[in-house]
Amino acid sequence: MTRYEASCGVGVLRGRLAWASCGIFAHRVRIARRRSVAVRLATPAAGRAYDRRVADLATLGAEITGCRRCARLVRCREAAADPPPKRFAGEVYWARPVPGFGDPAARLLVVGLAPGAHGGNRTGRVFTGDRSGDWLYAALHRAGFANQAASIRPGDGLALSGAYVSCVVRCAPPGNKPSPTERDRCVGYLVRELELLPRVRAIVALGGFAWDGVLLAATALGHAVPRPRPRFGHAAEARIGPWQVVASYHVSQQNTFTGRLTEPMLDRVFARAREASSAS
Repeated sequence: MTRYEASCGVGVLRGRLAWASCGIFAHRVRIARRRSVAVRLATPAAGRAYDRRVADLATLGAEITGCRRCARLVRCREAAADPPPKRFAGEVYWARPVPGFGDPAARLLVVGLAPGAHGGNRTGRVFTGDRSGDWLYAALHRAGFANQAASIRPGDGLALSGAYVSCVVRCAPPGNKPSPTERDRCVGYLVRELELLPRVRAIVALGGFAWDGVLLAATALGHAVPRPRPRFGHAAEARIGPWQVVASYHVSQQNTFTGRLTEPMLDRVFARAREASSAS
């Protein structure tokens, strides 16, 4: 029994029951159902389609959280909490794969590399509880996609409108470096999220790993990648299928503390993404 399972009192239950028992599943559904009211109420058919997306994303999220296909990643995500660093002493880590988060009617998808060992891997919500998340959600707030800048833990009141946040790899990898095999096993979840987010028109890829993951997912969905293959670079763009893909340096401390990525640079990326996401 993992520490997560013990804390929830569910023994060895996996998937949806384990997720719901700590209130995270219920919180995600409540937040999702409050968003995009205009979309849901436009017509009865639109409301039904929205509710199906909420349910389908929840089902996918439960499948993601139960995944144990990569033994190295399982060891890493669980070792991060055993024991946790002093600043998180006494906290019970999520220590499971982390699903996406946001608005099921999103027109913008933000894709990162993987959860942080003491961020998403601790809190159970992508880009939550670490400095990378502070930067990302503050930028989404400034761009009008988030109702607040702070992303501390599930249940903190954060809600996204018009945006959805995800990762290529769902477990915290050693040294923030997933292997190509781990990426290829996990990218199918991103493919399925794209299928379940049909309104998305813009994708922001945070870092070269996410950029390559988005191209892989697009190819898996049958969309032709331009030739020559688009190269990653900050503010680089590529038109792939129905999406305008916009690149940004990752919001990691390696980039934000050194000034390689600044708030104005990130704001320009999201301004461009908002413009692209508004296209028909």
